[in-house]
Amino acid sequence: MKKIKTIVIMPAYNAEATLEKTISDIPMKHIDELILVDDASKDKTVEIAKSICRLHPILTMSNEEYLNNKEKVLFTIFQHEKNKGYGGNQKSCYRLALEHGADIVVMIHPDYQYDPKLVKYFVEFIRDGYFSVILGSRIRSRKEAISGGMPYYKYYANRMLSFIENLATGMALSEWHTGMRAYSKEVLNSIDFNSFSNDFVFDTQVLFAIVKKGYFIGDIPVPVRYFKEASSINLSRSIKYGILTVWETVKFIISK
Repeated sequence: MKKIKTIVIMPAYNAEATLEKTISDIPMKHIDELILVDDASKDKTVEIAKSICRLHPILTMSNEEYLNNKEKVLFTIFQHEKNKGYGGNQKSCYRLALEHGADIVVMIHPDYQYDPKLVKYFVEFIRDGYFSVILGSRIRSRKEAISGGMPYYKYYANRMLSFIENLATGMALSEWHTGMRAYSKEVLNSIDFNSFSNDFVFDTQVLFAIVKKGYFIGDIPVPVRYFKEASSINLSRSIKYGILTVWETVKFIISK
């Protein structure tokens, strides 16, 4: 049987404070390659990534060493010359992953807001054929989400938007707005993600496109971790995101 190639992608922007913790928690034995795309950070994200690779016993930036040593995990670092935005960063991540032969692509934010140790479960559900997409849901209970640091307005906006999106699509996903996701190669090849927004609404557009294609989507619980160093959009951008999400929902309903 052909070996399933798993690639973890990390869309990074000003992640110098949390990058090392994030990478150190990735279960390397469950992945084949790690791709970090830096979106023209203003800090030392790229320099720190390279230093982590040099010190890590399994990571290598040498393709030859990776091909000749099955214990190694290839670490590819790509840097945008100009900032392209959250969606634009993901586009580069997915293009690189597909070019490198990924069968399963797992997205982890390098800000340590999502637990990298859960990667193996995301991979197993797709590898074993249960789902084509796995989402990491932070919403198990209001108490847990709030105690994990999620602001009240983000929690209630998340609940309201997810309810509307589920109603429009007939889905029953516990959260539509998570940043930890895994996709099969087939899914990424079947949706025109390059045509989507370069902003945060990119994630919403991707899910609506996947629903239209009829792929099976699963979700598994992940801990809620909001803290000072973790990236989070402010109130004004959150409002813009919410409005654009509603508009994408309306467009989905019209298209149906």
